[in-house]
Amino acid sequence: MHELAVTESLLEIALRHSRAAGAVAVTDLFLVVGELSSIVDESVQFYWDIVSEGTEAAGATLHFRRVPGRLACRACGHTYSPRQDLPCPACGSIDITVMTGEEFYLETIEVETAPEHDPLAADHFREPFSVVRDPSIVNTPEPTP
Repeated sequence: MHELAVTESLLEIALRHSRAAGAVAVTDLFLVVGELSSIVDESVQFYWDIVSEGTEAAGATLHFRRVPGRLACRACGHTYSPRQDLPCPACGSIDITVMTGEEFYLETIEVETAPEHDPLAADHFREPFSVVRDPSIVNTPEPTP
């Protein structure tokens, strides 16, 4: 259910940046999601369709790029991809650090700008607009017991 709040934050960020760029529509959002995060792509898409309705971002396509998980053993220094078990496959230690896989951020949005923002454009056009790791939507992992 936390995907609703996350999706509302995505919408607010996308609208804020698109308005700052003088855009008339948000066409695409590119999201980076770690495989160890608790974000479910289908849930975000479901909520996006609801919360973006009636805004400049309605109908925008969400693109999800999954980042594989990577763990490091603090005991022996071995790095590995997590599978069913989290203990280090080299030494069996459970003293591990997550290196990658917990990410969740809006990497880039693409917007459509009005012709008055580009006098050479005969009609609306798509323009990439980069948003680098906006910290207001970064997924913070739950502390491990």
